[in-house]
Amino acid sequence: MMPRRTILMVATLGLLPFPADRFEALPPAPVFTRIVFGGDVMMSRYVGTLAHAKGDPAGPMRDIAPVFSAADIAFVNLEAPFSDQGRPATKGMIFKAAPDMIEALSVAGIDIVSTANNHARDSGAYGVGFTVDWLAKHGIVAVGTAASGDVVHRGAVLERHGIRFGFLAYTFDQSNGNYKDSDERVAMLDPVRARQDIAAMRKRADVVIVSMHAGTEYQAKPNDQQREFARAAIDAGAKVVVGHHPHVVQPCEEYHGGVIFYSLGNLVFDQFQRKETQQGLVAELLFLGPTLMKYELLPVDIVRTAPRLRQENKPKPLSRLWGRPPGLQPTPRSASRAVASCLNSPTRGSGADEGVCPTRAGPHLVAATAWRGQPGLSFFGQRARPIANRPQDATLQYINS
Repeated sequence: MMPRRTILMVATLGLLPFPADRFEALPPAPVFTRIVFGGDVMMSRYVGTLAHAKGDPAGPMRDIAPVFSAADIAFVNLEAPFSDQGRPATKGMIFKAAPDMIEALSVAGIDIVSTANNHARDSGAYGVGFTVDWLAKHGIVAVGTAASGDVVHRGAVLERHGIRFGFLAYTFDQSNGNYKDSDERVAMLDPVRARQDIAAMRKRADVVIVSMHAGTEYQAKPNDQQREFARAAIDAGAKVVVGHHPHVVQPCEEYHGGVIFYSLGNLVFDQFQRKETQQGLVAELLFLGPTLMKYELLPVDIVRTAPRLRQENKPKPLSRLWGRPPGLQPTPRSASRAVASCLNSPTRGSGADEGVCPTRAGPHLVAATAWRGQPGLSFFGQRARPIANRPQDATLQYINS
């Protein structure tokens, strides 16, 4: 019988390393960028009154904060200017947020806001400048208003994972019925000027994102001005247009390789008169490099001015799904739901079953690839894992954990 020590020595021979040229090097893991967009955030009137009564200026965004703070870039529309002058605005249609209410944006990790809206001048010329400066002091970028007319049309560029994301913002109105003149520091909804701005931004950024403050309040469908401006922005080279102002949710549209969210509805507001104004959407976009891979819409309910992710026993996927490679079968919907997509393909099939990606042929397939050895990606507390290893056959799936 062979001695035990000899047996162990023979067994370990198989663990000796082979020459490096015997192994194929694994490709580097892809880096994804998640951008999260929220709707109208108004921290004046009862929102501010309630927050101060509770002694918690961060309160309006505290429950929803994990959704935004986990993103690479978090964006909302700031519907009320900040000002440290005058009395608090507790009622009416003239908004003014107390300076300490910026804690709500900070606790949620908001990186950038649009300040181009019909309430931009509610605190006068002083409020326009104070708001931009106050945001900057707290590490938050403003687009849509700026120190001058020239600067406002330059927008802002945020770089994440080596990809430059350029942001521009425009509003259909800046006076809120209070002014007859125009403040050049507020970017207006002018398709001609927007095309010029987008063309200039494309020289500085890999992806252009446009915020659009327009539409008819409380209407569930976009109006002609919204459609014309948003489509013109996509045609000019924007990848994403995000809409605000109607205070209710409106449809999203895939258009010429881009996506338009006509209205995300409210996020933080005190409009209790309608059910629709107490609901909204949070849009999550996933980029691989400069390529938009997929988007998902997360419903929120506004409870006493504060948004919360809607909890449903059987949530229906709101993701727009594209690009299941031929022959790749998705797992059952009861186990998970596919979220990989690619917005840039000129051809798409049609999926008859909810939650199943439509098939698509041709070389345009781009899927969110999870490579071997890469940790699962986190999406709002869920884990993403690969269901195939080859880049051309890979997607991501949500699985409960």
